[in-house]
Amino acid sequence: MSVWNGRTYCERLLTPLHVVTLSEIAAIVSLIASFIYLLGFFGIDFVQSVSTREDENENEHHQFLIEEDDRKRPGPCPASLDDCTTAPSLPPLITPSSEKDEKVIKSVVSGSLPSYSLESKLGDCKRAASIRREALQRMTGRSLDGLPLEGFDYESILGQCCEMPVGYVQIPVGIAGPLLLDGREYSVPMATTEGCLIASTNRGCKAIYVSGGATSVLLQT
Repeated sequence: MSVWNGRTYCERLLTPLHVVTLSEIAAIVSLIASFIYLLGFFGIDFVQSVSTREDENENEHHQFLIEEDDRKRPGPCPASLDDCTTAPSLPPLITPSSEKDEKVIKSVVSGSLPSYSLESKLGDCKRAASIRREALQRMTGRSLDGLPLEGFDYESILGQCCEMPVGYVQIPVGIAGPLLLDGREYSVPMATTEGCLIASTNRGCKAIYVSGGATSVLLQT
């Protein structure tokens, strides 16, 4: 009886718990292939975006150190050392304006005229932005010379997408495509600051192109 039990126990140990079928092997191979594809699809752009951001941060930090060193560096000293006791005066933040604008600026600075009502009071959106900008410089003591003012249509954003403007910033524009739509090729301009967005869109356009293009359908006029 003990010999029979031992033989049965050994047979159980040698019997496999589960036999992997051909369909399961195919599923495992497909899972590994999908993982490799997703890693190649997103991983390269992610690594490039991280490295690009690190380089930008290092450049900004290096530029900041240079500007800080330039501010601390004394200016040219005249022949007499006594004349070096006073630091060179910085250019004023106040920009030239008319007497009429000067009164409005002082009213905004004092608080008697709300900044948000300049457009309705003056009837000129660009002039309102200029006055608001100058009032902000006087109240904060900081210059806004690095923020562009000219070359923008402030009338177009009135009551739409931005209140109390003092300037505008530029957004880089990239091109995705060609996008094959209804048998015609289109280059799609995209203004964005999001990394990898245009690259991903461009890959989608390429996939659509290789697949034969897309077709648009008008559902309702």
